[in-house]
Amino acid sequence: MRQLHQTIGRIAAVLEVGTANAYRTAAADALAVDLLARADATTLAVFGTGHQAPYEVAAVSRVRPVDEVLVVGRTADRAERTAAALAAQGHNARAAGAEEACGRADVIVTATTTRADSPPLFEAARVRPGTHLSCMGADAPGKRELPPGLFARARVFCDLPEQARRMGECQHAPDGTVVTPLGEDLTHRAAGRADDSDITLFDSSGIGLQDLYVGLALLKKMDISL
Repeated sequence: MRQLHQTIGRIAAVLEVGTANAYRTAAADALAVDLLARADATTLAVFGTGHQAPYEVAAVSRVRPVDEVLVVGRTADRAERTAAALAAQGHNARAAGAEEACGRADVIVTATTTRADSPPLFEAARVRPGTHLSCMGADAPGKRELPPGLFARARVFCDLPEQARRMGECQHAPDGTVVTPLGEDLTHRAAGRADDSDITLFDSSGIGLQDLYVGLALLKKMDISL
């Protein structure tokens, strides 16, 4: 039988999905929090004051009874403005410093553009036992939000191990760090949080396939068939 090879691609649809991508990113965070964070987690710390931060707060609040949001920014002014915007949306939010946020948080979300040539967002020793961290900012080589020493204390999960080691937070993980796909926990093929004292870490660099499915879902919602 003669094997056929596709040589011509045709664009079926073009979507501007900046907002949809923000929801998709936050949904991945919410899934990780739902699977890995302690059930009694109520204090959320968000590092980052950009476009993505409000989506992360809304998503995490859907899966845990968040009653306090601590916002950490590059400047106090940015943190206060973001906290005020979140408060206007109904969240109990206020600006905080990195040390206080780590000391109080049950869940930490990082959503920044910090690079490896800048200091980490906080010190590893400041993270309390039992904390869950969702690291959403490292999505390209050279990006880094976390102190590398945190990997030795945490159970590490990601969306795709090969990608996480190449361009996610795990590109800075020590050799030998066990990185488990979050899907393995979702399908009960690997253990997630084993104890309330565990530090769990989700390294999300995003998967193109998720964007494809979001796009197809949007087209279906608009009753557009390809």
